[in-house]
Amino acid sequence: MAIDGSKFKGVNHRDRNFTPAKMKRRLEQLEASIDRYLGQLDSADQGEPGVTEAHAERLKEKVAVMKEEMQRLRTIEAQMKAAPDKQVSLTDPDARSMKTRGQGIVGYNVQTAVDPKHHLIVDHEVINTGIDRHQLSTMAKRARESVGAQDLTVIADRGYYKSDEILACEEAGIKVVVPKSKTSNNEARGLFGRDAFRYVSETDEYICPAGQHAIWRFRRVENGRTLDCYWSSACSTCSIKRRCTTGVQRRIKRWIHESVLDQVQARLDQKPETMQLRRQTAEHPFATLKTWMGYTHFLTRTLPNVRTEMSLHVLAYNLKRVINLMGVGALRGALAP
Repeated sequence: MAIDGSKFKGVNHRDRNFTPAKMKRRLEQLEASIDRYLGQLDSADQGEPGVTEAHAERLKEKVAVMKEEMQRLRTIEAQMKAAPDKQVSLTDPDARSMKTRGQGIVGYNVQTAVDPKHHLIVDHEVINTGIDRHQLSTMAKRARESVGAQDLTVIADRGYYKSDEILACEEAGIKVVVPKSKTSNNEARGLFGRDAFRYVSETDEYICPAGQHAIWRFRRVENGRTLDCYWSSACSTCSIKRRCTTGVQRRIKRWIHESVLDQVQARLDQKPETMQLRRQTAEHPFATLKTWMGYTHFLTRTLPNVRTEMSLHVLAYNLKRVINLMGVGALRGALAP
């Protein structure tokens, strides 16, 4: 199954969604406008009496409107700070601001599991968090239950790469193929990346780019994850240390379940064409659905209603796919009691 997510617009304009960054910018703009108008009022006081009175009156009205708007935003700001995710949407209270490749949208994140052979949407879910990283195991388990399969392999893009989610899938007997996400900035700084260090399972050590042995030193827990720490005693005299680290030693941390992640990478290395299959499988239904739904995407508000609306779209999509695959007669025959 190919698992993917896509952002769909909700019934909530971007100007009616507030995040801490948006609120800060808006309040700063209002304060700058008020200061500008007050400055113009001071200048008007020094002008001709017949002109300044009318002009000053208009400026005072503008200042009053701005202050009312600031008071309104302060009220919304209090609601925003009290919200668990620090967001407030005024039209659809469940819609959330989400990043996309463009300007970003206020809406929902639709998750799907798609069959690569027939491009049928096996399972789907609508959430209002913009990050896919926590959805892999949930969608994989739902997909397996939907098709009643014992053995299942799921493929997803690097946005789903999270070690705990991958481990949950593997422990449930679901194989995963997901490209590793690069979170370290060492390569951007001109230093060796983690991939430059080769792990040797037989001796439980790493071989560094200089050929030295980084051996196990200790184990500790960081952010709820148990990590083993390795480094080489030869770092201080290494001739290429400046390309490796700016510290005393180049320390390598290894999760105790890292072998699971190594298996995932091995599957991808053996079949690199899997990612092309993922794009051809998962992105096609999203493009079709968004074309049908039009520019506005969702028409209903709040998460329960949006989920119902999405279910109807998925049902229609799957029916049309089955008609194209089987024909109307065969489908009617299959549905007959």
